[in-house]
Amino acid sequence: MRGVTEATGANDADLPLLDDLMPWSVAPLRFGRSWIVAPDPRTLRSRWDRLAAAEGAERDALFRPSRARTPASAVAALPGQRTGTARWAREPGPCPEPVRVARGPFDEQWLLPDHRLIDTARPELWRVTGEPQLFAVEQGYVPGAEGPALLVTAALPEGRSPAGRPGRVRPLFRRPGGHEPNLAPGLLRFLGERFGHEVDAPEWLAWTTAAARPSPAGCRVPIPADPEVWAAGVALGRELVDVQVRGAWSGTKPRLPGGRRPYVRAAVPARPGTMTYDAGDEALRLDEGRVSPVPVEAWEFGVGGARVLEQWFAHRTAPAEPGSLDAIGPAAWPQEWTSELLDLVTVLALLGAREPERTAFAAEAAGAAGTAELRAAGVLPPPARARRPASVLDHQEEGPEGQFMLL
Repeated sequence: MRGVTEATGANDADLPLLDDLMPWSVAPLRFGRSWIVAPDPRTLRSRWDRLAAAEGAERDALFRPSRARTPASAVAALPGQRTGTARWAREPGPCPEPVRVARGPFDEQWLLPDHRLIDTARPELWRVTGEPQLFAVEQGYVPGAEGPALLVTAALPEGRSPAGRPGRVRPLFRRPGGHEPNLAPGLLRFLGERFGHEVDAPEWLAWTTAAARPSPAGCRVPIPADPEVWAAGVALGRELVDVQVRGAWSGTKPRLPGGRRPYVRAAVPARPGTMTYDAGDEALRLDEGRVSPVPVEAWEFGVGGARVLEQWFAHRTAPAEPGSLDAIGPAAWPQEWTSELLDLVTVLALLGAREPERTAFAAEAAGAAGTAELRAAGVLPPPARARRPASVLDHQEEGPEGQFMLL
């Protein structure tokens, strides 16, 4: 799979930046300690119990203090989470219920949602998480990298690209419950007048998913003059988004065409050490374990210069420091990981098959609305307030040591 790696064309610099069209963005989360995130929730509960049972210097060593967090840090609870706000060293409290997060491209894992453990949690994102919210995750720019520059997830995203370069997280809505689209004021009106029908935020997200193209300045989004081009891009984008969010838009779980379906042909061993691909047999091999059919598009699908399948496997098999909390994990490869792998193969195969079509839209800038046209229409520049999170006044949040915060 080869994707458009860079924007090309004489007028690319005039194409509007996603940063101006979806003005509110948040930098990636910074967990600070890897043991608070894991591919399965049982592991996190075991790690919490181990840390809570430790004392003194051993507890400090297991905790892995940083400048942002130590066992003595006093911080507020994360929005929407019922966790302790007393200093962890004095009162850990019960293990919080793990929550789903997108740790990397197409890799949903579990996180301990305790603010006392997370260096930089981005509470403003937690306030707007939940249906029908979606997050557009702009990947950090990597010259020559393959794959899409923009991914969509319903899970709270960590936001970091495989290459470690910072990207940006852009919620589709600025308020909980799908209220107030995170778009430059006047953009939807401009699009409605341009294409002759009312355009909403999900339609915009669909087009952007299909057409966004990378550049050193950030993602640029061509806006075509032809309504038919817009409609075709939106149709493609809706399918891409639906696959990325595992059928949440259509209500149908993604499936390969023609009745094809990846199966486990030979059981995955208890501790697989390698993942390889046999193109002739369309087989993914995890040591002596074997999964097929795995279309080549799934194996080659990359984001930020890294193959997604290889990154997913590495997150579950990388060696950990003996005696650390990271070393606590499943004794053998869990069955649910195999099920997740089969689903991931399907998702990547479907996206990979549409990648040539997507890159064609990303490369098409002729007749696109440029920055000057959007300025003339009053869409750009967005007001400063549009770049800040909205105030959320409909609930209380517990601050450090049990005090309530006013937002």
